Amino acid sequence: MKRVDMTNVQESGEFKSVTPGAYICKICAVEDVPEKEYLKVSYDIAAGEFAGYYTETRKAHPDWAWSGAYVKSYKTKALPMLKRFCSAVSKSNGSYIFDAGAINSDEQTLVGKKIGLVLGDEEYYSNSGELRTRLYVAREFPIDQVAAQKIPATKKVDSGKPAPKTVTGSEGFMQVSGGDEGVPF
Repeated sequence: MKRVDMTNVQESGEFKSVTPGAYICKICAVEDVPEKEYLKVSYDIAAGEFAGYYTETRKAHPDWAWSGAYVKSYKTKALPMLKRFCSAVSKSNGSYIFDAGAINSDEQTLVGKKIGLVLGDEEYYSNSGELRTRLYVAREFPIDQVAAQKIPATKKVDSGKPAPKTVTGSEGFMQVSGGDEGVPF
C-alpha cells in the first residue's frame, strides 16, 4: 500500500441517508446539455430533517457529480414530462414562469427556485454485480401539495435479467470475447 497522510483526516461516523418521500426542494444549479437535449438539474432539500443534505454531500465528495441531480429531457417524446416540471416550478414560485419556450426559456432563471420532488427507491446492479438501491426523482409537484403525495414502491430490477457478470483475467483485466474485427484504433 502506498503511504498516506491521515494527520488531518476525521474518522467517519454514522451516515444518515435521505429516505424516500415528498420533499420541498431548491434548485441549486442547471446545466444545459444541448447535444443530448437535456437539462441537468441539481437540487437540495430545502426544509425538514434532510435540509442541505445534497449540498453537504457535494462539498464532502466533489466527484459525486450526480448526487442530488437528475435529467429533464427536452426531446420531443419527453415534452409532457418537461411540461410537468415547468408547471411545478411555476406554481411553486408565485408569479415566476418557466415554460421552456415563448415566455421564459432561460434555464439559469431556475436557480434558487423551489419545487416539490417525490424521491423513490430503485434497485440497480453495481459495477461489481451487487444488487443495491438508490434514490431517484419519481415526479415533480407544486410545493403546496407535499402532503398529498404518494411515495412509490421500490422499483425492482427485472427479475428475468441476470446480474451483470464481471470476469477478470489473470492480470486483473476484463476478458472480452467475440468478434474477430481487431482493435478499432
